[in-house]
Amino acid sequence: MVRIFRHYVPIQLLLLAALEGAIFYGSMYLGVGLRFAGGDIDEIGAVYPRAIVFATVMLACLTAFGFYMRETPKGNWLYYARFMAAFLVGWVVMTLIFYVHPPLFLGRGAFGLAFLFAFSGTALGRMVFFRLVDQQALQRRVLVLGAGTRAAEVGKLLRSNPSGHKFHLVGYLPVKDGEHSVHESEIVPEKAPLLSIVHKYAVDEVVVGIRDRRNGGLCMSDLLECKLEGVTVTDLSTFFERETGHVQLDSLNPSWMVFSDGFQRGSYKTVVKRCFDVTVSLVLLLLTLPIMALTAFLIYLETGLPILYRQERVGECGQVFKILKFRSMRQDAERAGSPQWARQNDDRVTRVGRVIRLLRIDELPQIFNVLKGDMSFVGPRPERPFFVQELAKQIPFYLNRHTVKPGITGWAQIRYPYGASVQDAMRKLQYDLYYAKNYSLFLDLIILFQTAQVILFGKGAR
Repeated sequence: MVRIFRHYVPIQLLLLAALEGAIFYGSMYLGVGLRFAGGDIDEIGAVYPRAIVFATVMLACLTAFGFYMRETPKGNWLYYARFMAAFLVGWVVMTLIFYVHPPLFLGRGAFGLAFLFAFSGTALGRMVFFRLVDQQALQRRVLVLGAGTRAAEVGKLLRSNPSGHKFHLVGYLPVKDGEHSVHESEIVPEKAPLLSIVHKYAVDEVVVGIRDRRNGGLCMSDLLECKLEGVTVTDLSTFFERETGHVQLDSLNPSWMVFSDGFQRGSYKTVVKRCFDVTVSLVLLLLTLPIMALTAFLIYLETGLPILYRQERVGECGQVFKILKFRSMRQDAERAGSPQWARQNDDRVTRVGRVIRLLRIDELPQIFNVLKGDMSFVGPRPERPFFVQELAKQIPFYLNRHTVKPGITGWAQIRYPYGASVQDAMRKLQYDLYYAKNYSLFLDLIILFQTAQVILFGKGAR
């Protein structure tokens, strides 16, 4: 993993993006070179501005279609369909750029050749790349100290998504006798000093998975020896934060939150984030005004007024504000008088409401909440006061998600499907805490691009 502006990025995906960026950049030179071979290439001007724009657009399209996420499955028909769709969108965007800024245009022949080289080069490059990185010899070798329920989560994580986590689990090393929560075959059968075991099994990282470190048999001098030998020593909470992109509640304790880095605030960050919010919101408002007008008209035709739905939500530092949404349910959706979770195939949702929920159009009026300052464009989704009070009683650290402004989209929204239960709220909180701990403009941009695939493929809509 590489940490960029506090956000963990898998080194494999970073190398893949760099490789494909080079392919896109080089494809433009290949296309121009072949098209104007033997002719006067100087008459079209410099190639590098076109190459930079082309590489940027195509990388953005692949990101928007989820091709730089560990969870994206490889090899099925949907993967190939999305791959071709990403290039089709890239073609359309480049055509629009040529129309808006004619000096970048270089001719249909040259661009067609460049696009062909980019498509074939990227397809071939991905096939070779994934064959290489999936080799066990290139994966980080991890030894887990402890064999209890917390330590066993490492193996469960690897088994749940073996292609998404590029580490090899050497095994578990119990630090005291007793019942173990892992299979006997996964336990390292050694009684030698820790450093000797590390050398014998060529361990790259030791993960400390012991809950009670004072009385659990943990020897700090052994860990120090490993650290001084250049072996990475990692706390279980940090390991899961890095590998999963969320803060795991089961392994979380207040001392880790206090002493780990993150949760940093400052005037510079606040100003940058506010400028980002206003800029993105204004651009989105201009682009979606026709859609918003049509939506308002259709809602009025089906169920009349009101068009917008105003509802109290909890924002930054627990402040209550009124969120704006296009009304997607009947006017008497909560005639019982108490707030209710949204349900699968909820009969309160109107026909227009079902469509705008699927396409996330019902969220667009929240642009005005962002411009007003009640919300950010990216952040944890704001919840109703009633549910906040109930969830805070049942879920530890739930109120800590209010240390940042709520958002229209967020890390939890692109990483976890729609949730409408206490268990779902707990799972989404893990992503919200990760965002609150590590948020930056870089992470906001990643979320913004990857939100596109949530909209395109209707992930989590209800």
